[in-house]
Amino acid sequence: MQPIISVKDLKKTYVMGSQIINALQSVSIDINRNEYVALMGPSGSGKSTLMNLLGCLDTPTSGDYILNEKNVSTLSDGELAEIRNVEIGFVFQTFNLLPRLSSLENVALPLVYSGWSRSKRLARAQEVLASVGLGERVHHKPNELSGGQRQRVAIARALVNKPSIILADEPTGNLDTKTSIEIMEIFEKIHQLGNTIILVTHEPDIAEHAHRIIRLRDGLVETDIYNQNIITAASRMTNIPSSH
Repeated sequence: MQPIISVKDLKKTYVMGSQIINALQSVSIDINRNEYVALMGPSGSGKSTLMNLLGCLDTPTSGDYILNEKNVSTLSDGELAEIRNVEIGFVFQTFNLLPRLSSLENVALPLVYSGWSRSKRLARAQEVLASVGLGERVHHKPNELSGGQRQRVAIARALVNKPSIILADEPTGNLDTKTSIEIMEIFEKIHQLGNTIILVTHEPDIAEHAHRIIRLRDGLVETDIYNQNIITAASRMTNIPSSH
């Protein structure tokens, strides 16, 4: 089976004045369809740079990035924007909702660029908001919602186009512990429904929800391990002893 993401020797260099910064030195990873991956690392490790490249928000200095069997490392800005709208749903720490729009309108917005009719956009947005537990809050504006509810709207917006990948950047960074757990439960449900999830976080307890944890340091992959706690729990659930 082809991986949904295949990154080979990805490098990203920034020039700041007379200084050259190697944000990513050489990263090679494969991510399979329906994997749940956490990207971790200290500030300056390259995790945000890698996330921007994986999300087609930026292009690498060198190396290849194959997304769904298409080499996106050489695409134009317009082509990258199209890939982003179809393939990737984004969830940000700061929610990035438009304050004057209702929850329903915020969630429906990506479908405008996909050419959906207004009635179909709103019906789909209503459906996705209900799936994240906000069916009763569709006409509320962001300032009328709690932080956790705003993040649910942002998750619904990420899901509305039925993307292959959900890319979440510190999605619980502005939330309290109880709300963070509720948001992570939503991500677990999304994963169970078949989405590939890539979660960027610096919090170990949030990363523990992922099935695979990739740690970056100094622009390189330091470790890439499967989360034994989750794998063991899953095998316990499926490994029902046979009767004799």
